[in-house]
Amino acid sequence: MKSSQPSSSRLPSRRAFLQTATLATGALALGVPTLVRGRNLNSKLNVASIGAMGKGQSDTDHCAEENIVALCDVDAARCAGQLKKYPKAKFYQDYRQMFEAMGKSIDAVTVSTPDHFHAIAASHAMRLGKHVYCQKPLVQTIHEARYLRHLAHSTGVVTQMGNQGSAADGLRRTVEFVQAGVIGQVREVYVWTNRPVWPQGLERPSGSDPVPSTLDWDIWLGPAAVRPYKQGVYHSFNWRGWLDFGTGALGDMACHTVNMPFRSLGLGYPTEIEAEAITPMNQETYPLASKIRFQFPGRKIQVPAQHKSFFHRTDTLTLDPCTLWWFDGGQAVPGQPGKHDGSNKPPRDLTADIEAFRGEVPGSGCLLIGDKGQIFSPDDYGADSFIKLKDEKKFTHYKKHEAITAVPESLPRNAAKGDSDYRHHREWIEAIKAGKPEDCYSRFAVGAQLTEIMLLGCVSLRVGKKLEWDGPNMRVTNAPEAAQFIKRTNRAPWALA
Repeated sequence: MKSSQPSSSRLPSRRAFLQTATLATGALALGVPTLVRGRNLNSKLNVASIGAMGKGQSDTDHCAEENIVALCDVDAARCAGQLKKYPKAKFYQDYRQMFEAMGKSIDAVTVSTPDHFHAIAASHAMRLGKHVYCQKPLVQTIHEARYLRHLAHSTGVVTQMGNQGSAADGLRRTVEFVQAGVIGQVREVYVWTNRPVWPQGLERPSGSDPVPSTLDWDIWLGPAAVRPYKQGVYHSFNWRGWLDFGTGALGDMACHTVNMPFRSLGLGYPTEIEAEAITPMNQETYPLASKIRFQFPGRKIQVPAQHKSFFHRTDTLTLDPCTLWWFDGGQAVPGQPGKHDGSNKPPRDLTADIEAFRGEVPGSGCLLIGDKGQIFSPDDYGADSFIKLKDEKKFTHYKKHEAITAVPESLPRNAAKGDSDYRHHREWIEAIKAGKPEDCYSRFAVGAQLTEIMLLGCVSLRVGKKLEWDGPNMRVTNAPEAAQFIKRTNRAPWALA
């Protein structure tokens, strides 16, 4: 892992300055707030929630120190409790009506809908100059990931994807010591999860059930093709496993579990993605178990300098090619359709030291293998890690390992107090008030790239063969049939703003 001072540490050129000025002018033309829509920076934001229940409930509650002015949810009955909690908030089932009625009084929006609706709602909010906190995975398709990434840049709004492990000091510390070369060049990464914890590997059920009077099923379907309502099959939780609405175990959890290695290793566009459905794949749901290989080329990345000066703000790292392996689910449980036994994990010869250390291999985890040692993270969020160098017999917590103490802090820490989910929301809110989109550690420029990588695994599962990926041109070069999964054809009138 080589490091050098990059040319980007110099003062900006006149051309770069003019480009930045042009972008800023364009943002103002779109009506994007530079100081929270003309309010004093210390005043409270007016926040609206699109998708107010499920994860939307905690997303709203974590913004409760601001003014919750609107709750939007397709299911009025489920939202009743939140409406009691926030009696001053106005209720809508259609976010378009909410923006039409209250758009001028809303500063920021949380988006906590099923995956297939994320980009639709988020893009409309961003076009209106609203700051957006959107749940992971940021979007459902690669085209949408690119779209929101560019839209965040052009509008200048403050954005944050809801992978709350990003707020943890432990994750940021691990990024620092991986990039400092403590375990050397990392050429292999293994990530696994106990998801899905919802039904997968199922065919579409026949028939239909009456749509509850309090549910707007047409809006819930959004850009997806029309299908009959079936009680408990899609709404309100089991949608994650269905191809039309979710992104399976990979889309749901990889924005958490791959977050730490993604940041540590500067993973950009993979060149090959090869998925294997361990259990059968059908045309309706993701499989109960899958194994996916992502191949990343050698790359040079810019990282915060460990020893900063006025003229030296970043270092350049030269990194070797890297293979990331993903494992989810397990074998089907007899007599329990859609459920698995959690057995799909990395080979035991790779996890033997983890098993010796913990007594078992946890249901979810991440293992980075470098030429000088290994790093093991035992949870969903990458918030904690253990290190074992080549001459050591067991893993040691990073805070107690002498190799880590010499590595200086180079990344800013989240100053908020509380759990990671609250701190992640608070980082977004403080960045809005400061007018600094770059203060969000999981802003869309970052979150969209991570999501895009993971969605390529979903595409590979659906195509059923190895993909050769041309990242800059957003194109699978060896499988034209993949194009339909890169960019979805939306049902009218649901379109990106």
